[in-house]
Amino acid sequence: MTFPSLLRCLPVALALGGSLSAQSTKEAVLQRLDQTRSVYEEMALKIWHWAEVGYQETKSTALLQEQLTKAGFKIETGVAGIPTAFIATYGSGSPVIGIMAEMDALPGTAQEAVAERKEIVGQVAGHACGHNLFGAGSVASAVAIKEWLAATGQPGTIRLYGTPAEEGGSGKVYMVRAGLFSDVDVVLHWHPGSANSANPASSLANKSAKFRFKGIASHAAAAPERGRSALDGVEAMNHMANLMREHVPDSTRIHYVITRGGEAPNVVPAAAEVFYYVRSPSREVVADVWSRLEAAAQGAAMGTGTSVEWEVIHGNYELLPNETLARVMHRNLSTVGGVQYTEEEKVFATTIGRTFPGGRAGALELASQVAPFNPTPDPGSASTDVGDVSWAVPTVGLSAATYAPGTPGHSWQSVAQGGTSIGMKGMMVAAKTLATTAIDLFQNPATIAKAKEEFSGRRGAGFRYVPLLGDRLPPLDYRK
Repeated sequence: MTFPSLLRCLPVALALGGSLSAQSTKEAVLQRLDQTRSVYEEMALKIWHWAEVGYQETKSTALLQEQLTKAGFKIETGVAGIPTAFIATYGSGSPVIGIMAEMDALPGTAQEAVAERKEIVGQVAGHACGHNLFGAGSVASAVAIKEWLAATGQPGTIRLYGTPAEEGGSGKVYMVRAGLFSDVDVVLHWHPGSANSANPASSLANKSAKFRFKGIASHAAAAPERGRSALDGVEAMNHMANLMREHVPDSTRIHYVITRGGEAPNVVPAAAEVFYYVRSPSREVVADVWSRLEAAAQGAAMGTGTSVEWEVIHGNYELLPNETLARVMHRNLSTVGGVQYTEEEKVFATTIGRTFPGGRAGALELASQVAPFNPTPDPGSASTDVGDVSWAVPTVGLSAATYAPGTPGHSWQSVAQGGTSIGMKGMMVAAKTLATTAIDLFQNPATIAKAKEEFSGRRGAGFRYVPLLGDRLPPLDYRK
């Protein structure tokens, strides 16, 4: 059934040329999303199975673009120097409302869609952050908004941004840096989670780099004095970074993994690498701690007779909250409501909850509730490249319950649920909320003007955007 036909079928809609209330058109959009949900569930499952990591989301981005093309969007591919990034546009004129769609998986988290630990043999990644749901749900909302624009004749432009490599690749930062959001009035986004909320939240700014030490290989037993261990350089740097933890603000996070430590114990390692993240609610603190971390790397190299260089991989601003937009989104989320579990889903959620730290899930009824509105921004404990977008254009997001309450993020449990009906239900909560929020904004230019005024005030008159990752090109091989 076409969208205009659906409008005519509603008791409150006499004809497209008749008088339609805002609520009746929203009801039509929600019904349309219910009718087409199987299309987007199938998309989300395909992306879940492919589990493509950052900047390698070739099949995932093609699938999202295919659906948008079928719906009548104009597609611009390979934007910002990123082969898997794209912009899909429908409509013309103002306002211009953007929606973001992520699609990348996380390495090391392959998992079947079952309530016990069961890795998928031969697969190296999994959607532990639910970006399969993020991408498909955002496309669902964009298509529904496009159909609403076409059916009602409402002026304006809907634009979906396909944004790769959120997990440590900062895909959106390169898109901001390229000016791809310069003509957008408002940006909407969402993220999978274990609760439903639409508060004006913030996030942690962060920066990462791969520190590569070079030494001199030698026989570790017969001629160790002739060698200079690159691994010693890595370990010395790590020791200094761990000492630094006592002398940084409490909210700062420093974490690392050794990605190369040598090839054999009896060979002094000539090359070693460590991958670092630094996070804080303030990008200024990140910058300060980062400079100290670089000094630690240089000192480690000097003390071990090695050399070091580093490649910045990504850098994200903290989210800039917008209460004006959050209130609109919260109102729509409250109308849409949370996720209602079937008895089978309750059993699944309870069973997988026994595998959580502490041995049980949170109260399952939380998935059906919407958190009360809280105007005080919470920096949370995660980072996102949406942060840079939020400093370029007024931005608002929500969290939808795609996982059972209590599910830890970036876990095999979140991977499993992202491939089940529990994840799909949360995805549709997000799609409906995004679509109805966009309708409100298209119909209320005064709200957009108020959001822009708040945005300007929070950002400050002297703001100048300087990416934390500098002028480097997108690290298209960072997951290889």
